[in-house]
Amino acid sequence: MGKALIIGAGGVASVVVHKCCQNPDVFEEICIASRTVAKCDALKEKLQGGKTKITTAQVDADKTEEVIALIEKVKPDIVINVALPYQDLTIMDACLATKVDYLDTANYEPLDTAKFEYKWQWDYKERFEKAGITAVLGCGFDPGVTGVFSAYALKHQFDEIHTIDILDANAGDHGYPFATNFNPEINIREVTANGSYFEDGKFIETEPMEIKRVYNFPEIGDKDMYLLHHEELESLAINIPGIKRIRFFMTFSERYLTHLKVLENVGMTSIEPIEYEGHKIVPLQFLKAVLPDPASLGPRTKGKTNIGCIYTGIKDGKEKQYYIYNVCDHEECYKEVGSQAISYTTGVPAMIGAMMVLTKQWKKPGVYNVEEFNPDPFMDALNKFGLPWKETLTPELVD
Repeated sequence: MGKALIIGAGGVASVVVHKCCQNPDVFEEICIASRTVAKCDALKEKLQGGKTKITTAQVDADKTEEVIALIEKVKPDIVINVALPYQDLTIMDACLATKVDYLDTANYEPLDTAKFEYKWQWDYKERFEKAGITAVLGCGFDPGVTGVFSAYALKHQFDEIHTIDILDANAGDHGYPFATNFNPEINIREVTANGSYFEDGKFIETEPMEIKRVYNFPEIGDKDMYLLHHEELESLAINIPGIKRIRFFMTFSERYLTHLKVLENVGMTSIEPIEYEGHKIVPLQFLKAVLPDPASLGPRTKGKTNIGCIYTGIKDGKEKQYYIYNVCDHEECYKEVGSQAISYTTGVPAMIGAMMVLTKQWKKPGVYNVEEFNPDPFMDALNKFGLPWKETLTPELVD
């Protein structure tokens, strides 16, 4: 069917590679590329011998011309970007120059300001249309599956959706006093930023961690969760007609937040460069270097994640509620692909999204968020490839 170039070799990329190899009818060939080619070679070593042909390459994704040269050499049908969000635009530029389809899991944010929003990537819409290529933005779990869930709910459950609450719970325990489940730099930038939610046509900003709720998650139980800004609020606010409110909540333990507060108070979460012994260092990047690598958490993590969306709205003139979610087990994920559930829940949808493009089910020129496509084949693939979803019409609502 096709060939994918996978840029990145961290925890999520590892899951994408595993899942492409489980789907050789679609992914006949993959090339894994990263700044550290040894990481790519280690993945290849682990997985070669199946039907999917695997090659590796070295690339600095900060440099568009290097990515262009690699695309011209590999000649992929799609580029799956699971590198850093800072590199989205250089990779999109390379895809434009070579007329190759593009997919990522997280929206662009500039290195020097912890501000992530879609406007930079949405600005590519006309250029991608003219080039006749597709860009699928934010095809992880949240953003990603949460958008597909929303399109599915609108198509099959509602005439109108009025509110969406996106709930992301991780009840996994890795045994460390403090560690982050994905790239520490991105994770800490996200949770120390101001929160926001969408209501009545506008975004309302909150202080970091200002709004807290306790929620009883299916299969996990009661968890403290906090309102954060998250990128899919921005696209869902535009793409779900008639929406009145969207919020995003993520669970954090008291212990995690205490560690984070201390690190913040002493300046370790700052992204402003400082002078240290004649070198310029960014405190947050230094902190990332001393924290456990998220890829190393797999064998240590026990417990489950639960990520889903609660909807309220109208069907056939009557008020209706609907909750759709996935529960993922850290240990099961590790057994299958050697990574914990956070990487798994991001990597599986990235492979499915690329499959949707390669099989022409999600193929149209331009730049799109996942909720703008037909959700049905993606929803079927979630059940098939390890992220089965559950639904209920009587959810506990978040006040």
